Amino acid sequence: MVIEIVVVLVAIIIALLLYKVLKTVKNMVVNTVLGVVLLLIANFALGLEIAFTWVTILVCAIAGVVGAVLIVLLAYLGIYF
Repeated sequence: MVIEIVVVLVAIIIALLLYKVLKTVKNMVVNTVLGVVLLLIANFALGLEIAFTWVTILVCAIAGVVGAVLIVLLAYLGIYF
């Protein structure tokens, strides 16, 4: 009886951990996609020629929309990208 209770508790803990990890990954993916879409819109609307390098994608993946806005600002000012 004790073993079954321990197994159920471990399963509940694993399910909660998986839920938190998947929720975080989902938010990160959504934020990354929104950042890349913002970069695409900035390229077409503002005429910026931002190259989609691994650095640009990494900044969008980590910082999301805020990173994309930073990249657009830097490109608009002619500092980088």
